[in-house]
Amino acid sequence: MFSKEVIEKYARVMVWGLGTSRRLGGGELKKGDIVMVSYEPGSATLAAAVQKTLLERGIHVLFKAIDTPDIERNFLTYAERDQLVFLTPWSEKMYSSLNGRIGLYAPQSLTHLEGVDPDKIALSYAPYKPLQEITKKREAAGLFSWTLCVMPTDVAAKAAGMSKAEYGKAIIKACYLDKKDPVAEWEKLFIRVEEIKKWLGAMGIKKLHVGSANTDLVLMLGADRKWLGVSGHNIPSFEIFTSPDWRGTEGTYYANVPSFMGGQQVRDMRFVFKKGEVVECSAQQGEEYLRRQTMIDAGAKRIGELSFTDKRFSPIRKYMADTLYDENVGGTYGNCHIAIGKSYLDTYGGKKRMTKKLQEELGFNNSIIHWDVINTEKKTVTATLANGKKKIIYENGMFTM
Repeated sequence: MFSKEVIEKYARVMVWGLGTSRRLGGGELKKGDIVMVSYEPGSATLAAAVQKTLLERGIHVLFKAIDTPDIERNFLTYAERDQLVFLTPWSEKMYSSLNGRIGLYAPQSLTHLEGVDPDKIALSYAPYKPLQEITKKREAAGLFSWTLCVMPTDVAAKAAGMSKAEYGKAIIKACYLDKKDPVAEWEKLFIRVEEIKKWLGAMGIKKLHVGSANTDLVLMLGADRKWLGVSGHNIPSFEIFTSPDWRGTEGTYYANVPSFMGGQQVRDMRFVFKKGEVVECSAQQGEEYLRRQTMIDAGAKRIGELSFTDKRFSPIRKYMADTLYDENVGGTYGNCHIAIGKSYLDTYGGKKRMTKKLQEELGFNNSIIHWDVINTEKKTVTATLANGKKKIIYENGMFTM
């Protein structure tokens, strides 16, 4: 299924993604850079191909094994508080030198943390916050970029109601690995999506209303925002997104697509926002975990992202039981997703130097989490423009440009 040729194509696409996201951040992936490749056992073959591609460009490669389900569950079950929040002494120095990170995922379990104390899971995120701050600053300075992808596994395929072979074919199609030159295909898509991003950016949007059978949500776009998409972050990615001003979020949002987060499954999530914050949330499955996640820190109950996928762009048609794919599904009505938690600072389009004070002034949210929750219902998205006029910008799964 994933022949040597396909794996080599996948590796080239991943390095393209890393380089593109770096370029859009004002930098350049170059000889002498240091790139970390994080991988799960099922992606080891791809990790070796990525290593080869990077080495051929004169880039230094570090490997980091991602914890297996057993290792992660043991840690969260038996570790005491000081162990949960422990950060290795050399981590900050290492992250201060990194120029990129590629994540290669191949899930062996999607629900291995069911029954684990949600508070311990939340506490275990704490050591990553200073590392996030380091990479955020380096990314803003054009010194760092990241991307990620997944390999097919039996576990993911079963959760999606497919065979592993079917799941693998869906990945190959979504990443253009069935094409002679997949990187060229991504470049073509980049140009097509750029037109929509410019259209959205030139419109003078002040507010957005997202309406569907179970969603009635108003969001304030915020000053100096720009729309991003096909930026190299995430392979595949067909979404067009921004990080709105969290303070202007009001109403109800419903996520009808199941989500696997932190080794647990959460279904049918409903959020009520008032004055920018979640004041009520519920779920048919995993409700207690959802509630605890929104209390991890002050930003965990605020919005960090708003995203839409145009069904004309995305070849993803089925539920994949993986957020990377499910947030990019085309299907009948495209999809919308919001994220609770961290904003993307690269959606800032102003000319001032981004500082912590400016982040707060513009309503960019800060949190240790970033949880995408997806709605695939038929929806209409209406923009209120700066001149007071209203315009439908997304309907029937497509942008209206």
